[in-house]
Amino acid sequence: MRSILLAATMLAGILLTSPALAQQAAPAIPAEAGAMPAGKLSGAVVPQAYRLDLTVNPAKERFSGHVEIEAEVKQAGRFVWVHGRDLNVARVTAMVDGKPVAGSFRQVDPTGVALITFDAALPAGKTTFVFDFDAPFGDGPAGMFRVKVGEDWYSWTQFESIDARAAFPSFDEPGFKTPWTVTLRTPEGLKAVSNAPETSTVTANGMTVHTFAPTLPLPTYLLAMMVGPFVTVEGTVPATPQRSTPLPIRVVSTKQNAGKLGFALEGTKGIVQNLEAYFGQSFPYPKLDQITTPILPGAMENAGADLYNDGILVMDDQASTEQKRNFGMIVSHELAHQWFGDLVTPAWWDDIWLNESFANWMGYRIGNEWRPDLNIGAGALAEGFGAMGTDALVAGRPIHQPIEKNAQIDAAFDTITYGKGGHVVAMIAAFMGDTKFRDGVRGYMAAHKYGNATSAEFFKAMAEAAGDPRILPAMQSFTDQQGVPLVTLARAGTNSWKVTQSRYLRLGMKGAATRWGIPLCLRQGDLRQCTLLTDPSATVTIKSAGPIMPNAGGTGYYRFELHAKEWDALIAATPTMSASEALAVMDSLNASFYAGRASADQVIAGARALAANPDSYASGDATALLEAMAQRGVIAESAKPHFRKFVDGLYARQLKAIGFDPRAGAHTADTAENQQKRTLLVGLVAGTAQDAALRGKLASAVDAYLGGDAGALDPAFFGAAFDAWLAAHKLEGAKTLMDKALASEDPVFRPTALGAISSSGDLPTAKWLLDDFKDTRLRQSEQLNFVRGVVYTAETRDWGYTWMKAHLDQLLGGSAGIFFGARLPQILGNFCSVAIADDFDGLRAKFAGKSGALELERTIERVRSCGKLKDARGAELTAAVAKLK
Repeated sequence: MRSILLAATMLAGILLTSPALAQQAAPAIPAEAGAMPAGKLSGAVVPQAYRLDLTVNPAKERFSGHVEIEAEVKQAGRFVWVHGRDLNVARVTAMVDGKPVAGSFRQVDPTGVALITFDAALPAGKTTFVFDFDAPFGDGPAGMFRVKVGEDWYSWTQFESIDARAAFPSFDEPGFKTPWTVTLRTPEGLKAVSNAPETSTVTANGMTVHTFAPTLPLPTYLLAMMVGPFVTVEGTVPATPQRSTPLPIRVVSTKQNAGKLGFALEGTKGIVQNLEAYFGQSFPYPKLDQITTPILPGAMENAGADLYNDGILVMDDQASTEQKRNFGMIVSHELAHQWFGDLVTPAWWDDIWLNESFANWMGYRIGNEWRPDLNIGAGALAEGFGAMGTDALVAGRPIHQPIEKNAQIDAAFDTITYGKGGHVVAMIAAFMGDTKFRDGVRGYMAAHKYGNATSAEFFKAMAEAAGDPRILPAMQSFTDQQGVPLVTLARAGTNSWKVTQSRYLRLGMKGAATRWGIPLCLRQGDLRQCTLLTDPSATVTIKSAGPIMPNAGGTGYYRFELHAKEWDALIAATPTMSASEALAVMDSLNASFYAGRASADQVIAGARALAANPDSYASGDATALLEAMAQRGVIAESAKPHFRKFVDGLYARQLKAIGFDPRAGAHTADTAENQQKRTLLVGLVAGTAQDAALRGKLASAVDAYLGGDAGALDPAFFGAAFDAWLAAHKLEGAKTLMDKALASEDPVFRPTALGAISSSGDLPTAKWLLDDFKDTRLRQSEQLNFVRGVVYTAETRDWGYTWMKAHLDQLLGGSAGIFFGARLPQILGNFCSVAIADDFDGLRAKFAGKSGALELERTIERVRSCGKLKDARGAELTAAVAKLK
């Protein structure tokens, strides 16, 4: 799974009312049933095959089904623990040697743990469990959910991590891989999609029966069932050296997206071919459907039936570079999962990190191979450096951790798994060498094809491929303990350096001492030298000229520290570095400031140097720390005009040199990199620098666009343009833009417009959004995105926090999908105050036992740390900014 987690999509859909069961006392559990499994089931029953026969009409509020599960009963008895959440089970029967044994089904835990009590004890051996049931569709992307798009209703499924149990009774664990036979009964005229090819359709009495071939072995979370009046484009991936026959593929979407699916179809073909070449084997399944939905905040790797947010797939050749980069990275990520995750699946959720970390690395790698002109690859390390900000906190978790309770599962899908995990994979691959690492992956895949595997088995395959037993403990030192290594370099001679490792900590923080096996790669001039640093310190020699770069290629998952003279030399070289190295320099420099070491003047010099780097990833990130310090009040109000002028001076000339016309398609002849740089520059000059002339130009373009001139504004500039326009039009403008957005299903315009309204910083608009605005066209997911925008934006965050506290029970009580509860506290992360952090302490009771508990602790620490930094260094930074010309 890949979540884009952008500002407009961070909060997944959620019901604003608590499930009834969560408000009732848990029924008594008979002693002979044993303790309720809080996480993994006991294994007393092992499913062998599923047959699903569901009646799905997305226009109705509920669906119904008949489910048969062939299973092996390992332990005789009357009680069987299964999974089912908010299901109305009308009948449950166990067929033993052709004879029925009746049972009763009841859910005993809000996470969907259920107990079946049979009238007689089931013997050990083969049994078929039979269920008849009905259940509600979800409004948010969890379980089987439905959305009205235009005049039509559609339904999709999203089962990762433990939401299959909301669609049918099951043994909902990744370790249970079985074949599935799916039948979907739908109103006549609707299409149905599942993991396997459709083998027949029979229509009678207004209903169509869609029958699908049995699947290869799959766990519950990878099953897919989609129903609606979909439009499709179809094609094949030509035969490759790994696959002798063409692979059928389709792109499946809602009606309004017809005509904008060809880019995804053609792009998917190239990505599949690149992945087959890397893995050295054919696509694992007989067909591939690429499916879109408007409300999923990211994408999901259902075997042979991937699901994506509309904005990831729906585009044409005129789309922005950012959209195309997202397509390349995310589609490569999800399709890599078809092998690494679907073909070979984790035995339990504690190894999900391996799925996601590897797929994240592959997403950037294969995306870059597919379209080198888009420069997708540099984004991998940018994401990894971003993850270090979370991993540096004392409140945290290792990548690989035990999962003992259901409430812990969704919290594992965070920036540590994706960003840190992907960066660690990149580091090990760079240290081992690409060929050895690839051979290790292929060996691992061959050994566990169509089965389950663990992290230990992956590590073993890597060590064998590397021929170096040190790789195993080095990898485990990064996956099995939290924290970011800090490598400090000090000159020990003309060509030698003493390198010392420690744990990176921010100013005022204390954490346990930690040691890693760090694949340390240094560069000086054109000379690159690598060593495995396992001791607390060592001396390395490198004989070349120029400033020392302590993280050659930027692939190392560590930060570094230098003496002031070496820092100054390295900063001066940043404009000519590769993007990955430039980002590594800026990350470590900013981290040094957070830790109380680098000076404010050095941070400003670093921003100036990074802004001059030609790569859009690097130059676009140059002022990120300073902007965060301004938003959070570390830079005082008196100095903010100087900061805005500084940003304008860095970027306005670049924008003038590259040229800017807001009209749609005005710059399509430019290179992809220049197109992306232009978009970033417009955002920086109009947004961060508040350049009046550019804001006026953008606002005029919005006037024309909303007035009916569709060509007046290119979608690449929607965000900056809507921000500028709303600043002038306030609440009345928000109402106008809202009406236009809700009348549209455009996957770029609608979410961008709604996101701009929620983050406008205008308090009357914020109050209207959260207290007064009602419209049946507004989706639950969009409503919750408003909360995110209001609370996170500096000008409205105090009022938004008060509103959030008053409505917290409702926010936590619904059915949100995989990311909402675990990440809800992140919207408080823009505060910067020890006192506010102390106030957040009062939220702990609300999050106790929920997936967001860890993220709340991180947020409290982050806000308190920022407050300490403000108290200790705010005056210094404000003075340095105030001196800027």
